[in-house]
Amino acid sequence: MKTIKGPAIFLAQFAGDTAPFNTLDGIAGWAAGLGYKGVQIPSWDARLFDLQKAAESKTYCDEVKGTLAKRGLEITELSTHLQGQLVAVHPAYDAGFDGFAAPEVRGDPVKRQQWAVQQLHLAAKASANLGLTAHATFSGALAWPYLYSWPPRPPGLIEEAFDELARRWRPILDAFDAAGVDVGYEIHPGEDLHDGVSYEMFLERVGNHPRACLLYDPSHFMLQQLDYLAYIDHYHERIKIFHVKDAEFNPTGKQGVYGGFQSWINRAGRFRSLGDGQVNFKAIFSKMAQYDFPGWAVLEWECCIKHPEDGAREGATFIADHIIRVADRAFDDFAAGGVDVASNRKMLGLG
Repeated sequence: MKTIKGPAIFLAQFAGDTAPFNTLDGIAGWAAGLGYKGVQIPSWDARLFDLQKAAESKTYCDEVKGTLAKRGLEITELSTHLQGQLVAVHPAYDAGFDGFAAPEVRGDPVKRQQWAVQQLHLAAKASANLGLTAHATFSGALAWPYLYSWPPRPPGLIEEAFDELARRWRPILDAFDAAGVDVGYEIHPGEDLHDGVSYEMFLERVGNHPRACLLYDPSHFMLQQLDYLAYIDHYHERIKIFHVKDAEFNPTGKQGVYGGFQSWINRAGRFRSLGDGQVNFKAIFSKMAQYDFPGWAVLEWECCIKHPEDGAREGATFIADHIIRVADRAFDDFAAGGVDVASNRKMLGLG
């Protein structure tokens, strides 16, 4: 069995315009000071990382790794969550997602989508240049506005949406395959890949592509009331990235899973800092160890109550305390005897 690596932290929620959060070296020093050993880098944040340069220059990638190594850190993965979202956008969300794109393609859905695809191709090359084996992203969504079955969906609508989603992603997956990098889709409401069934619909359409893998984040399953432990049993072979994020779900007589259009703090389902929610991380880390999860335990901090710096500080300790150093021998080895075929046959009454 393998011991999970960590703790690590996703930098997206912490990057800012003031020191130490406005440079890679500064934020790396801050993270290392909290006890983190790895960082997941948002590839769209030019304050921390230049995706184009990383795709074109191994020298630049070595410099990035060197900056982190001086702080005792490694890169766990790159993230293209924002760019991945733009691979497929329903027109209802054009305005909401337009700000994710580079300024020169905003307001033009066709150019924006082309830009997003190119960003993913750059991320494949950059990940390879950095020596990474997995990449974090979103799938985007064409069918999401039709999630609920009212009004009744026309026959074939969802199938057409997933056919198109697969068509857009297949060349990207092939590029990651050529780079030797797995794509970890974060299964997330707002994406067409939002649970196990929708992931399987996509996976079938991309021919069970070996690089169409998963980012596991139990918080999104808590809010959907999906069995996040059984999910690991089903998909452990495809899980390549692990976001350690907590959540709680407290339904009332007035509100349930859909949240009643309320703010985060007033929803029945809320993201929380690690240890403040209801996710059973002891069981999750046990299953990850059981199935030889090969990657990092990465804090993704989102909480509607606690200050982010407190969440980051507490999260490092929380993850470190939950990582299981796996056994290197069976607990009952002390009572084991040597292999003796004759004795075994005698015990079975076989003479």
